[in-house]
Amino acid sequence: MNKKNDRNRGRSWGAFLLPVFLLGLVFLTMKSQLGDGIMSSWSTVEEKEPDLPQQVLQYEDDIAMYAEQEGIREYKDILLALMTQESGGRGDDPMQASESHCGEVGCIDNPEKSIEQGVAYFAKTLERADGDVKLALQSYNFGAGFIDFVMNHGGEYTQELAIEFSSKKYEELKHTGKYSCIREEAEQYDACYGDIYYVDAVLDHYEEDGDLLATSS
Repeated sequence: MNKKNDRNRGRSWGAFLLPVFLLGLVFLTMKSQLGDGIMSSWSTVEEKEPDLPQQVLQYEDDIAMYAEQEGIREYKDILLALMTQESGGRGDDPMQASESHCGEVGCIDNPEKSIEQGVAYFAKTLERADGDVKLALQSYNFGAGFIDFVMNHGGEYTQELAIEFSSKKYEELKHTGKYSCIREEAEQYDACYGDIYYVDAVLDHYEEDGDLLATSS
């Protein structure tokens, strides 16, 4: 009687284990065939960086070269993000660097000259800003006078100081008719000189590096 029960239990376990074994084989087969692709897809999602336009990426080597010359090679990706915001890599002055070069728009008509000037100007603002990346970026948009303004108001970039500076400059210059708010949200502050949200706009194109932005929290 006991032997019969043992045989019945053996058959029951066999009936249970066989499907489990077969499912295991199916899983291992699928993993061997698809595993690399699945893992690759997960890795791609986790390591994905902001997409930059091909028009910008075509200048990556030039930006790296001039950044190396200026001693700021580690800021190459910041500069790519800056170009993306300025022009998307389009036109003859993709860094929109004419004003920093000659004081007016349109005097640069060669992309390489634009990159050379744009990178040099960013390096200059970064040095004057004591490495504060956000202050350097906003000064690229406002002009280096913003650095002096910030240094006289606490010495560190803030959104509030960007708004205050823009509002003051607009009050001084609005009679020229050259300036108008490029963002509706800036109108409430009457801050229509430059782009008060320029820093955030640039960093939207940038995979943030904590070390580079450490002084700009």
